[in-house]
Amino acid sequence: MSNISLPIGGRNFAVSCADGEEDHIEMLGRMVDDRARKIGGQQSETRMLLFAALMMADELHEAHRIAPVPDATPAMVPAPAKIESAEVDPAMVDRVNALAERIEKLAAALEQGPVSA
Repeated sequence: MSNISLPIGGRNFAVSCADGEEDHIEMLGRMVDDRARKIGGQQSETRMLLFAALMMADELHEAHRIAPVPDATPAMVPAPAKIESAEVDPAMVDRVNALAERIEKLAAALEQGPVSA
């Protein structure tokens, strides 16, 4: 865990985050700070953060309205990495083929249903 300080609306906030997430959290803090500074004035800390959150939520809502987030579909799943033929172990290919044949036999048996006596 890392501890960072986020300057938001002229105040510093101590935040804990996972190691390696510091830059991302600081970038998010700058986004919140930008909205808080747009609000300006002598707001209480709570009101300043509330209005900054509402502004960001409104921006997110508008972005979703304009370009809705698509449902996860198989087309969105990245294609597996191409395997070079030199990397393929022939014994592994034989094992995969044997497993595929076994699965096909099991599927055929299930499709036939229970055997009557």
